[in-house]
Amino acid sequence: MAKPDDRSDNVEKLQDSIQDTIENFREGQDYLSEHADEISGGEKRQIEEKNERRLKAIEGQREEVKDEASHQGNS
Repeated sequence: MAKPDDRSDNVEKLQDSIQDTIENFREGQDYLSEHADEISGGEKRQIEEKNERRLKAIEGQREEVKDEASHQGNS
């Protein structure tokens, strides 16, 4: 038998994920700032691209938080 869909902590999980992603973004930025003259152009580009994906993920996660909060308010 399938478990019931328990969405009660989805907002909290999403917010934790957003915080983790922000922290990873900052670590990437810090790494670039501290080691820009020591890393290859390819590595720098990879970190920059990863951080761009992180920013997009954060935007998407924030939209999910809004959706979940709205869903919880209607149930």
